[in-house]
Amino acid sequence: MKPIKPSHFHYAWLILAAGTLVVFGALGLARFGYTMALPAMQQGLGLSNTQAGVLATANLIGYLALSVLGGALAARYGPRVVITVGLTVAAAGMLMTGLANSFASAAVWRVVTGIGSGASNVPAMGLLAAWFVQRRRGMAAGIGVTGSSLALIVLGFLVPHVLSAYGWNGWRICWFLFAGITLGLAVLAFTILRNCPSELGLLPIGAAGESTTITAKVRELNWGRVYRSGVVWHLGLIYVAYGFSYIIYMTFFTKYLIAEGGYTQESAGRLFMLMGWLSLLCGLIWGSVSDRLGRKTALVIVYIIHSVAFGLFALWPFSTGFIISAVLFGLSAWSIPAIMAATCGDLLGPRLAPAGLGFVTLFFGIGQAAGPSVAGIIADAGHSLSPALLLAAGVALLGAVGSLFLRSASPKVL
Repeated sequence: MKPIKPSHFHYAWLILAAGTLVVFGALGLARFGYTMALPAMQQGLGLSNTQAGVLATANLIGYLALSVLGGALAARYGPRVVITVGLTVAAAGMLMTGLANSFASAAVWRVVTGIGSGASNVPAMGLLAAWFVQRRRGMAAGIGVTGSSLALIVLGFLVPHVLSAYGWNGWRICWFLFAGITLGLAVLAFTILRNCPSELGLLPIGAAGESTTITAKVRELNWGRVYRSGVVWHLGLIYVAYGFSYIIYMTFFTKYLIAEGGYTQESAGRLFMLMGWLSLLCGLIWGSVSDRLGRKTALVIVYIIHSVAFGLFALWPFSTGFIISAVLFGLSAWSIPAIMAATCGDLLGPRLAPAGLGFVTLFFGIGQAAGPSVAGIIADAGHSLSPALLLAAGVALLGAVGSLFLRSASPKVL
């Protein structure tokens, strides 16, 4: 075996950059693009709040269906191909969403978009465990999830301008733009991503000791470590609370500001963009906190912050309350997925981390799939989104309580 030469630049940073862009397309555009386009899309297709919630749920059902399978496929066949195919499917779903002329057809294509998102996002986050040692996984995952933050910034600026320029067809143009960008990201992912450092004769970044053996293949995968682990199941149950609560807030963020807060599309877009700017560092900050204080402590703190943010949004329906809520959520928005990705790497190791993350994402997806539909039904029944937002706050608080009982597994220093 040839000795590994030290280098000032490690290819892992390119993997991290590409993975962040995968998240930008798979989650940022495919999921949160719906948040900004929803008011215009709802008007264009004549949708009720319940139907708007069902469309979000349709997307998340697709994500749920592929989250476990995508992680397992990535563990067996490698993340690179799975991510590329997933982004391509997501782009096709977004394109067809823009062509939809009815609630039913929009629902079908939102499912397809979710399938592509699940097949690309989960393996992309799991891939980081192969390229970064344990003491750096929280940091790496934290940077990776900022792809969603970048999307909020882009969407908050782009969508109001497109809607203004193209009128009643503007929401369709938005979906076409999202599709084109995501297809470009699929090509980029295939070009840059590599399944493991050994493909390039490297060790994971931060690996101690020149004597570490590099192997392209490992022993037969022990799936029982993923699917029979009590800690992994506990992680999944905690993850349900995040999926259910945050997606209510994000799905109806713009709708609530315009319908009940007196905001215009442009002013709502500016607050959405502010939340995106603030969330740029949230994954890095909280991932690093979890590296130092432990995953359990970080989860408890973040869930409490989310509960306060969602509650303020409902109980203080004025500009000050909206801004404080957006700031709190922005500073912690994607931290829980980052901590979950790092925890799966800690528990299961690099090869099984994508499968483990996919498995806990199944629980996350169940919460996500239920959240928008429940919120839409509550909103139509009560003629306000405030009760649904209060429900989100309560569920987030339950997530904090559940995290308190998580078996502590402080990160080891490699």
